[in-house]
Amino acid sequence: MENFFKIVNVTFSSSKNHQLNNINLDIKNKGDVICFLGPSGVGKTTILRTIAGLEKISSGEIWLDNKLLSSGKHHIAPEDRKVALSFQDNCLFPHLNLKENIEIGIKSKKNLKKNEISFLIKTFKLQNLLEKFPHQISAGESQRVSLARTLLSNPKLLLLDEPFSNIDPGLKEELQMNLKKILNEKKLTTILVTHDYNEAFYFGNKCGLFIKNNLEQFDSPYQIYHYPKSEKVANFFNKGVFIKVRVVSRFAVKHHILGTISGNFVEQKKIGSLVRLLIQPEDLIHDDKSKLKFKIIDKKFIGTNFIYHLRLPKNEIVPVLVHAHHSHLHDVNDEFGVKFPINIDHLVCF
Repeated sequence: MENFFKIVNVTFSSSKNHQLNNINLDIKNKGDVICFLGPSGVGKTTILRTIAGLEKISSGEIWLDNKLLSSGKHHIAPEDRKVALSFQDNCLFPHLNLKENIEIGIKSKKNLKKNEISFLIKTFKLQNLLEKFPHQISAGESQRVSLARTLLSNPKLLLLDEPFSNIDPGLKEELQMNLKKILNEKKLTTILVTHDYNEAFYFGNKCGLFIKNNLEQFDSPYQIYHYPKSEKVANFFNKGVFIKVRVVSRFAVKHHILGTISGNFVEQKKIGSLVRLLIQPEDLIHDDKSKLKFKIIDKKFIGTNFIYHLRLPKNEIVPVLVHAHHSHLHDVNDEFGVKFPINIDHLVCF
């Protein structure tokens, strides 16, 4: 079966110094959601603008539902693509109130269900703002208006550029749930750009991580987190650390302090070779009775959990995650026990 959407060997250029080379990715099924992650300035928004038809390409192809949208010799106008783009800066019309801004993209209101506008207004909590003008509302409120307007157009492909970046955390989670429900019910194929990997993992059937000029990995959220294909991918999430170990068997490595660490290699390494092992906060287990103890140099509270950073000899530092309701809480400079021997489900080594 042909993929619903695909990008084939396209180089995206926002400037001479910023381009993404030979990008290939696809959305297999109608209704799937993929998310783009990566640092600022890498070109994620340029990809959305190009898919929407606001930028042209010199080579490669972009296809949607078996229709060629862009190639080196072919370019369908933005208004004929059935693609809707919600910009990060929202682009509301300053001379229209919010209700008029929401409805402006509807070509024929007769074909729209009577309750669809009111449903989206309630979904994004805009009931009390409709008579206001863009200069009278916050950036987060503008984003909610832009989301409602974009969804009303019922496109074949929905493009969302940082749709929740200005929305307060408490409201953001509720709106994310509401949006995901709408996307699922409408089977609305979506590409969402975000800096927040938790948001990407929540929405995405697949996630694409862009670093510098490359698509480093395009995979399911589980695969991209637990099976990173490069140190760049692992480092992007900035939760784990790498420690030097030696491969001692097909199922184990050995560290000069932590001892033998067993598990399954993500990619098999040669026995005897020196490698760098990724240690995530959830990999090590706290044990007050363990003889393997290290000094706490930092403690971070993250709601349901604490993350402790422990200093090993030779100035290595490892993180350990502990549930916040754990009865034996520790402070900086305390000794902290780590369960031994250590077993990690996924041995990620480079």
